[in-house]
Amino acid sequence: MEEVKNFIKECGAYFLATVDGDQPRVRPFGTIEIFEGKLYIQTSKVKDCSKQIQKNGKVEICAMNAEGNKWLRLAGTLVRDDRREPKVHMLDCYPELKSMYSVEDPNTEVLYFKDATATFYAFGAAPRTVKF
Repeated sequence: MEEVKNFIKECGAYFLATVDGDQPRVRPFGTIEIFEGKLYIQTSKVKDCSKQIQKNGKVEICAMNAEGNKWLRLAGTLVRDDRREPKVHMLDCYPELKSMYSVEDPNTEVLYFKDATATFYAFGAAPRTVKF
């Protein structure tokens, strides 16, 4: 899981895909952290992304390194965690978000991956899979 997080962070932005009825929706994200042994992301409950995840938690992330020769696909189910502690952790890791989100704001949402499968790809190499 640490390797997955580090790769995604090194890529900077990654793309999160959700399902909206029968239409896939993809958007850039930037938050990714490990807390209490789970891989978390952060968003806002009022966004369409959050609403889509609550209807169907199955998502996929895709991230590519700056050189464009390695990428990762992470598939799994996102689960909302409304506890204060993971929100504090995420906002401490991303202090620039404190101007838009706060721990007390009920709109602030953190979600963790459950039943995740990460596949690392590189040109000229066989894919490698990690599950957590």
